Amino acid sequence: MDEIVPAVLLSIGLLLVILTYRHPSLAGAACPAGLAIWFACSLRPLDKDTSGQTLRPLGRPMSIAHRGGAHDAPENTLTAVRQAAKNGADAVELDLEFTADGVPVIMHDSTVDRTTDGVGPLSSITYAELSQLNAASKHRLRKVFSSEMVPRLEEAVKECMRLNLTIYFDVKGSADKSAAALKQAYNTWPQLYKKGIVCSFNPWVIYKMRLADPAVVTALTHRRWSFSHTGGGEPYFTSWFKHYPAMLLDVFHDWAVHYCYWSFCGVSAFLCQKNFISPDDVDFWAKRGVEVIIWTVNQAIEKAYFRNVLDCSCITDSLVEDCEPHY
Repeated sequence: MDEIVPAVLLSIGLLLVILTYRHPSLAGAACPAGLAIWFACSLRPLDKDTSGQTLRPLGRPMSIAHRGGAHDAPENTLTAVRQAAKNGADAVELDLEFTADGVPVIMHDSTVDRTTDGVGPLSSITYAELSQLNAASKHRLRKVFSSEMVPRLEEAVKECMRLNLTIYFDVKGSADKSAAALKQAYNTWPQLYKKGIVCSFNPWVIYKMRLADPAVVTALTHRRWSFSHTGGGEPYFTSWFKHYPAMLLDVFHDWAVHYCYWSFCGVSAFLCQKNFISPDDVDFWAKRGVEVIIWTVNQAIEKAYFRNVLDCSCITDSLVEDCEPHY
């Protein structure tokens, strides 16, 4: 019930504004009411000293292995986690998804096709079936790492805690299921309050996580033009009828991320794609007490700039050499 009330109040507030904005006499009352509900539902961020113990435990920018270091070992596997620790990572970014039978697992895609020798959507595969697939079968180093399983969430957390690695949980699946699974993980491993960050492109995921546990450090992930273009910059749509509305949605979403979502969710960090960051952007977030973390940074010269000039942690696919990005 505690989780439902804020969402209902927020929806009522927005609905009041939408229905009455054309009527000045009504808008005079509805807009302030909507804003009041918005602020009432907003979540207070953790203080910077508390979140800083997780985001900057060593007092310097962190080296974060993207999907465990997708270039250096099969992504999102226990071997990748171990390899990242061996290569000097301070943290790993791991993706959270769910199987057909509700088991939380570490996988980026909604299908198993790209990273395993199986096919089909993850949502139609049970964990027993998933455990039979080889998560190293299509990796460039598959001759070195011949056979890897897709790990369960609990297996990945246990290994990261053993190796003293901070974890960035990138939530891909259901907000409710993810919040419940991560809350259980934090209860099992209380050190995650100092060694874990929950992040997502979806603000609702972050909001639900902070409702479930306000003490969890959270971050919003963002890439400009994400509704209209791929990570490589190619348009999603060939039809202008779809492409330009998607771009308009991108403009609104970018504004909302910078001026609404972050404060509504009470996030402590902002994960930004490297092509859309500048000293002014870092300053913008610093004034709001939000730490900037940059992804995916795979060139040594870029890592040096972001760490030494912008003083930002970097998420990278490789800790040992320059490489192309893994989308």
